[in-house]
Amino acid sequence: MDKKNLTLGEFIIENQDSFQYTSGELSRLLNGLRLAAKVVNHEVNKAGLVDIIGAAGDTNIQGENQQKLDVLANEKFIQTLSKREIVCGIASEEEDDFISINSFDKQHQNKYIVLIDPLDGSSNIDVNVSVGTIFSIYRRITPVGTPVAIEDFLQPGRNQVAAGYIIYGTSTMLVYTTGDGVNGFTLNPALGTFYLSHPNMEFPETGKIYSVNEGNYVHFPQGVKDYIKYCQEEEGDRPYTSRYIGSLVSDFHRNMIKGGIYMYPKSSKASNGKLRLLYECNPMAFLAEQAKGKASNGHQPIMEIEPTELHERVPFFCGSKKMVEKAEEFMNA
Repeated sequence: MDKKNLTLGEFIIENQDSFQYTSGELSRLLNGLRLAAKVVNHEVNKAGLVDIIGAAGDTNIQGENQQKLDVLANEKFIQTLSKREIVCGIASEEEDDFISINSFDKQHQNKYIVLIDPLDGSSNIDVNVSVGTIFSIYRRITPVGTPVAIEDFLQPGRNQVAAGYIIYGTSTMLVYTTGDGVNGFTLNPALGTFYLSHPNMEFPETGKIYSVNEGNYVHFPQGVKDYIKYCQEEEGDRPYTSRYIGSLVSDFHRNMIKGGIYMYPKSSKASNGKLRLLYECNPMAFLAEQAKGKASNGHQPIMEIEPTELHERVPFFCGSKKMVEKAEEFMNA
């Protein structure tokens, strides 16, 4: 069979043996994410037609204004994942605390936890710019048969068993890894089916794009300022091109295909950076490493950081390996 004709469901089944846990549980979990993604995609694509754009009137645990689609996406993913006999807990950017989910037999037999950013870049919804969903999957570390606990969620990124994102753009794609490379699937809206469109995705070793909010330049550490100036110098293959969408999923996706670096450093306004370690940085770092890229906080690999709280923030540098390494040189100079 032509690999590009594979549906996401067929691909998951065909590649089950490459995953160290082959009971089929992860397949059911990924299928749940696929279903929720199609529901959210439908809502995102009609955002301008019905009353689901704009602010919901509340703030999340981060102190950020919630958009109506934030709330809807959060509800859809939680509802869909909770109904699968696999997830024992969910942590979301939109929830103050983690959600414990019991198994159907009420014996707490489920083995996986999911951390999720239901709608990354949602401030872009009103202006019709691509947004996305980011997810991270771990096996629980507390004993099966007991309720899920905070330590199940505060695992380093190296423990992830799967991670990915859905990008809702000119086409809708689901991109994920289970530790055996990165593959992308594009939704055929006429059939409601995801097809393998981007097999074995990899970052070019280097690139010519840097993605950072230069409006915050004055607030950045000196090392970041120096690296940005390096990117702008007219020397060799530089200057690089500046491309910043303001949606992590969109910027990451473009840079993985074309080659580039994404940066959200700490600043005088945000001493720990803005992005959340558990449901933004760790899953993107897992994807980056599986795609031959690199992700760090400027000083150490993202996935080696030991989390201390559910909504922890960290600086984030991610993308083509040589570009991240060069940025680290400036950060550590």
